[in-house]
Amino acid sequence: MELQEGIETRRSTRAFKSTPIPKDVIEKILETAGKSPSYANTQPWEVAVVCGQKKEEISNLLYEMGKSGATMTPDIPHPQTWPPELERRSKEHGTRRLQTLGIDRADTEQREASTLTNYKFFGAPCVLFLFTDELIPWSIYSMGLFSQSLILTAHSHGVSSCQQAWVANYPDKVRRFLGIPETKKLVIGISLGYPDMEARANTYRSTRVDMKDFVRWYA
Repeated sequence: MELQEGIETRRSTRAFKSTPIPKDVIEKILETAGKSPSYANTQPWEVAVVCGQKKEEISNLLYEMGKSGATMTPDIPHPQTWPPELERRSKEHGTRRLQTLGIDRADTEQREASTLTNYKFFGAPCVLFLFTDELIPWSIYSMGLFSQSLILTAHSHGVSSCQQAWVANYPDKVRRFLGIPETKKLVIGISLGYPDMEARANTYRSTRVDMKDFVRWYA
């Protein structure tokens, strides 16, 4: 797959088949992602690959935490406010996704049930938890570059993904379950698998602003 085609055709998948991903494919994806650029060549990423029974166990753990309404304590706090234009895009995105799923925005029970599917990793057979030592701006930027390389490489192998900030809501539980030191900060989770193209959730397509709306030319 040519790079530009990969960028233009990649989609976030929110319904996966249970088909396992061969270990050598996951290794190749991670090996390639490890070639990502980073600030001062620090390469601050560390990845926990969770599949099989361990994935089911951590999924159940996080699902029960979310369902019980346990206080969320993500290492990277969720934004409380956005600049007006960004907030408008986010709300439009949320509304359109709910419409695709056939969920009324006023139906809090259905909305909560939909949100909780995050902790089931949308049925993906594998989830990656991305950690870093320090939550400093340049390391976060480098982690973003790594994540982008990872999901694009996965796409080139026919493996779909979904980056999920939501599964990082309970980092202490994740660290404890996986035996990860408290010094490691959980940045994000990425579900990996083969897409279920019959699922309603995968018919949704997010919109993108036109280039003229985010580029200024100077000459």
